[in-house]
Amino acid sequence: MTAIDVPTTGEAPPPAEHHTIHADERISHRGPMRRWLMSPEIGALIGAIIVSGLLQLSVVTLPFAQPVFEVATHLSWEWLLIGALALTPVTIIEYASMTCPHCAAFAVQTFPKLKEKYIDTGKVKYIMREYPLDGLAAAAFMLARCAGPDKYYPLIETLFAQQQKWAVKEPIPPLLAIAKQAGFTQQTFETCINDKAQLAKVQQVRDRGSQKFKVEATPTFYINGERHSGSLSIEEFDKLIAPLIKS
Repeated sequence: MTAIDVPTTGEAPPPAEHHTIHADERISHRGPMRRWLMSPEIGALIGAIIVSGLLQLSVVTLPFAQPVFEVATHLSWEWLLIGALALTPVTIIEYASMTCPHCAAFAVQTFPKLKEKYIDTGKVKYIMREYPLDGLAAAAFMLARCAGPDKYYPLIETLFAQQQKWAVKEPIPPLLAIAKQAGFTQQTFETCINDKAQLAKVQQVRDRGSQKFKVEATPTFYINGERHSGSLSIEEFDKLIAPLIKS
């Protein structure tokens, strides 16, 4: 992981309803655990990431969206970005969880508009930071990492768009089916989601967000270092971005 945490215009770190957790919590939570997360199937395939006290998942039905993500470049997993590598007026960093319905709604409904209006025109670059709220979300992020830099955002987009299909009582079959579309086999799928080193890297990103940048909910956005918690509409982004891109 890079030592750089939150890039902004001046490269300085940062001074709707949504999932909320406390900053001192990690992937393990004190809340009640979904019984299906302890099933033999889950235990066999993602035993490395399912831990006691997971948050319950919420599922929202979302329309399928065509892929809109494209990776311009990557410097490390924490700097895997969408947009121009050159310094842009605005940097947006999103801390998201793959099982968060509000994160999925943002990805499907708002991000395409944000990309068309600001990212494609060179005004904004966008970076996602992994902040899994449970073991299943961690597994999804791990799959995106294993897919490689060029497929990271496309797989993230697909998983968000089809969240209602795999964030379910028996998630492995639909998650495997989606992964196969990205080039995984049964073996590479199982190897990936049981990779403890990969899990530790996802956890590291989450811990830094919680401990250093005081992320307490998903989605949380940093817009040029200013924190905004909860899903934002394109109109809200317009109001926040406009003063930052004025010459």
